[in-house]
Amino acid sequence: MHRAPRGAGLARVQGLARHGLAPAQAIVTGFGLALLVGTTLLWLPISSTQRPATFVEALFTATSALCVTGLTVVDTAVFWTPFGKLVILLLIQVGGLGIMLFAALVGLVLARKLSVRARINTVVEAKAFGVPDVRRLARNIFLTSIAIEAVVAALLFVRFVSGYGYDAGKALWHGVFHSVSSFNNAGFALYTDNMMGFVADPWVSLPMCAAIILGGVGFPVLRELAREWRRPLHWSMNTRIVLPATIVLLVLGSLAITVIEWENPGTLGDKDPATRVLAGFYHAVQTRTAGFNSLDIGAMHDETWLIMDILMFIGGGPAGTAGGIKITTFAVLLFILWTELRGGTAVNIFGKRLSRSVHREAISVVLMALAAVMGATVAILTMTDLDLGRVLFEAVSAFATVGLSTGITATLPPAAQLILVALMFLGRIGPLTLGPALALRERRVAYELPKERPVIG
Repeated sequence: MHRAPRGAGLARVQGLARHGLAPAQAIVTGFGLALLVGTTLLWLPISSTQRPATFVEALFTATSALCVTGLTVVDTAVFWTPFGKLVILLLIQVGGLGIMLFAALVGLVLARKLSVRARINTVVEAKAFGVPDVRRLARNIFLTSIAIEAVVAALLFVRFVSGYGYDAGKALWHGVFHSVSSFNNAGFALYTDNMMGFVADPWVSLPMCAAIILGGVGFPVLRELAREWRRPLHWSMNTRIVLPATIVLLVLGSLAITVIEWENPGTLGDKDPATRVLAGFYHAVQTRTAGFNSLDIGAMHDETWLIMDILMFIGGGPAGTAGGIKITTFAVLLFILWTELRGGTAVNIFGKRLSRSVHREAISVVLMALAAVMGATVAILTMTDLDLGRVLFEAVSAFATVGLSTGITATLPPAAQLILVALMFLGRIGPLTLGPALALRERRVAYELPKERPVIG
């Protein structure tokens, strides 16, 4: 049987998009509607304990949960009622799977079929290659997510019961909540100090790290590993970039954080060596855009903040639960730089030539991301008396949907918090999807202008 080339499905999506369908707009609209519902529910008196949440508090929390970030302006553990925490959990799950994927799953359950528009929206949201496989794609993503979350929840349940004396109901709730929050790279915790009480406990820290890494590498990588894990030579360029880069960033991040903070009395200095190594690795994993913390981020050195800024900005793999500009975007820029340094004419990766349109997309993503982060940082600096390091850290964390904070989020004025809301929304949707959607829209012209070049450098 003849099979269409791998890129044929995406070409069909691009063709349909050019004929009036706008999946990027549908994704933005879907996230907007979910955000409206989540904000309304958290705004209700039933969602909070002592007083009703203000509109900004409800909006900020709903955005942070839906965009799987984890930044908070109130204490999640004590401010929200069980109903409010359930709303947060559902927003995390919806935001992690993606609004369009979630809608596709509902459509499959209720109607047993998908419209052409729904197929296109699902493909764009999941960065899939072929339209005909959407039914299987949606099912596999859902089952993969639930399976990983269930395994991690079970491990945490056992640990909470055996190691901390939780009753079965509390252990189950805490296990499920932190498992879902971990796999979806959300960073929300049910403790006032986030996960600082478990800094020395590998039975809690490592299962959460595993869930974060699996969610962060992206569904395409997980799907390919499930099929071709024995044949790495058959892996796609995406998988061959994401996996090694993820390992390298985790190793370098762990070493940098552990070494710099080793003697810091506010973070690792008062811990035993094994705990220091565990905590260093744990926080390197969090910069993959998860956002839990088992140490006081505000007490870290400026050098550590800068390194974490870089790691957060890069983010995780595409089409997963992580944020940032994505590992593949960063890798493409490195390969472009390497080609220029060698005097090459074409960018080649793993024996394949990279399309020039990918060059433009990568550069566009990075420049738009830098503009958003820098613009927000300058705006917040003008509103507050905070130093640059803390504000930049907060802005990068919001855009990269990480959730790590130096402790200033709740102290920011409402206008600054709304800027962070916009950053989180932009970071989750993605600069290309929210902006011109360059990957799906091509403007073909029948002529070319004369060439000329300015002086570079």
